Amino acid sequence: MASQPIWLKASSVILGTFILEDVATVLAAIATKGEQISIPVALISLYAGVAVGDIGLYGLGLAGSRWTFLRRFLTLPSEEQARRWFSRNIIGVVAISRFVPGSRLPLYTACGFFRAPFLAFSLTAIGATLVWTSLLFLLALRVGGWLLAHQGGWRWAGIVGFVLCILLMGRFVSHLHRGSI
Repeated sequence: MASQPIWLKASSVILGTFILEDVATVLAAIATKGEQISIPVALISLYAGVAVGDIGLYGLGLAGSRWTFLRRFLTLPSEEQARRWFSRNIIGVVAISRFVPGSRLPLYTACGFFRAPFLAFSLTAIGATLVWTSLLFLLALRVGGWLLAHQGGWRWAGIVGFVLCILLMGRFVSHLHRGSI
């Protein structure tokens, strides 16, 4: 089978992060074990896709603060109080939301809406992305490699199970988190 161009592989990984970034991370790691993509290309593509998506969420919130049409889709507290809170807590909000499933969309969008400091937001989002994505990639590399090497014909069922486990654990943690609020 002919090898795909590197730009197509990188673009596929980046696009995958816009759909489900944890699944894209797991599949990219497994693809590296299957020698379909190199580790540097996979990781750089993952980092780029996740960072662009995070900054895009900030931008969506910023657009909502400026355009009345978009504002009606957002439910937010008083603007001045929230702006001060987000400005004071930007690093903690962004760092913690990277690790709490389901929190990035509302929090990153709110950061943009309330014009939290963009540089602090971006640097923290990128730093948290490097940590989280690297850890998940390494876990998937280890588990995916074991599945590919030891499970023969059942390896794809194991990979699907591993991806579902990642998705369901995220949903479970998100559900527990919502129940504690």
